[in-house]
Amino acid sequence: MNKNYYAILMAGGVGSRFWPVSTQDFPKQFHDMLGTGDTLIQKTFNRLANLIPKENIFILTNERYNDLVFEQLPEVTKRQVVLEPAMRNTAPCILYAALKIQKENEDAVMIVAPSDHWIEDEQAFTQNVQQAFDFCSQNDALMTLGIQPTFPNTGYGYIEYDANSNDAIKSVNQFREKPDYETAKEFIAQGNFLWNAGIFMWSVSSVINAYKKNQSGLYQLFKSGVEVYNTEAEDEFIKENYSRAENVSVDYAIMEPSQNVYVLPATFDWNDLGTWGSLYDKLDKDENQNAVVNARTLTEDASGNMIRTKGDKIVVVDGLKDYIVVDKDEVLLIFPKAKEQDIKKVLQNVKSTFGEHYG
Repeated sequence: MNKNYYAILMAGGVGSRFWPVSTQDFPKQFHDMLGTGDTLIQKTFNRLANLIPKENIFILTNERYNDLVFEQLPEVTKRQVVLEPAMRNTAPCILYAALKIQKENEDAVMIVAPSDHWIEDEQAFTQNVQQAFDFCSQNDALMTLGIQPTFPNTGYGYIEYDANSNDAIKSVNQFREKPDYETAKEFIAQGNFLWNAGIFMWSVSSVINAYKKNQSGLYQLFKSGVEVYNTEAEDEFIKENYSRAENVSVDYAIMEPSQNVYVLPATFDWNDLGTWGSLYDKLDKDENQNAVVNARTLTEDASGNMIRTKGDKIVVVDGLKDYIVVDKDEVLLIFPKAKEQDIKKVLQNVKSTFGEHYG
């Protein structure tokens, strides 16, 4: 394996739309959401390890999840776990990790990958990342993997690439915010738009130069700690300075203002597993189109439901169509799939009514 290959596995999110399974203390990336025997972070780590040396996969997470990371990924060392003492979106933590990696290996080429995505064809994923690494090793490039849209989704950002390009790797014209339905239909009709999956690749020197050019304040803040990175004094520096960082996404901070941005249309199926409905889409169904995780079910006049419990709990359902049924410890959620985007609001109501510890 190439010792210059590195990964930053992003594992700090809460995943509140997967409540009640995903909570602030135990978010979705640490759950076996698909019922496969592996949690999402374990699946992502193993997928990256097909190309990248395991010791070069860094886990970027909130400090409250430190113990969960070591519990689920026992092969990683303290060096590989980069902890955020405060929530500051993706730009600060990626810069921090990149500076740590650069200090260790100036020739590093890296991928930034979310920990909670579903990718079935792992061989195609590995080939795509290898293609991007080859390009980034030879060019000053900020790269992303774009997903071929299958319908006018209004929940994703879009990447508009050069329609005249015949190359596999295409120059990006601009990033587009989450559109309304009519705009999303126009994007797909034009044929040169891809979903933004939040998967990035670049050489460590290219990404740090992009921060230096476009985010000088953020760059100076984290650059001032380079002497102590990868030493015992690093934790103290980060605790003192991290909260001073601007709360900004990596897309907005460096991808949108940069001119050297490229996209590779991915050749694998992808789902961001952002909601119960997206999980339902990827699970096997019974003869009535019910998707079941862990439970043993008896159903009558029940179809299109997402049913999840702990263990082998018996669930009897009669007369229910297109609902989310999730049983977790002290919480039972029975909610229409069509309103799944409202689960965040429901969670806030539950916390304000019954107590913060339920979220």
